[in-house]
Amino acid sequence: MKLSDSDCRLARPVAGVDEAGRGPLAGPVVAAAVVVPDGWELDGLDDSKKLSAAKREALVSKIQATSIWGIGMASEEEIDQINILQATFLAMRRALDALQMPVASVVVDGNRIIPGLKMPQMAVVQGDGKIASIAAASILAKTHRDHLMVEWDRIWPNYGFAIHMGYPTPMHLRALDQMGPCAIHRKSFGPVRKKLEEFRLDL
Repeated sequence: MKLSDSDCRLARPVAGVDEAGRGPLAGPVVAAAVVVPDGWELDGLDDSKKLSAAKREALVSKIQATSIWGIGMASEEEIDQINILQATFLAMRRALDALQMPVASVVVDGNRIIPGLKMPQMAVVQGDGKIASIAAASILAKTHRDHLMVEWDRIWPNYGFAIHMGYPTPMHLRALDQMGPCAIHRKSFGPVRKKLEEFRLDL
């Protein structure tokens, strides 16, 4: 699939925005914003979910070297305070702020625009498979978050964070059953909240 920003029909420069980590039980939600030059192409670029970890890693340095990009995050504490949707929007606004350049418009993956922005926006369902800047953002967000979870696996080695990245896999749920939540678990998410009640923990 050839990905392009030419169909966005938005004023340039346009930033593509995507997130990673809405579904996990632990860790932050991470967003990336990417501005690519006109006519920008990158072999192998696609929705991050369709790429292996090795292919994503190989693309990261190429994206970073040929585009303007920024990363934003919302912590598990912020997720618990304002809910995952609003935390996702917060991470996206922080990613746009991290670009350190003005953009004229934003194209975002999904069916919702980012609240609180004064510039024109367009939401594109499955945009990470259609728009080059969104695909690049999806790869940067996913790899950044994965790196964080690998680091935290060294701090909390018994949960398997480096394997499942915090998602509610059987392995993760078994660890949660056996040990209860740790400091980076999202207290407001059902399986974690249930275990907090069972273990009577206040993390």
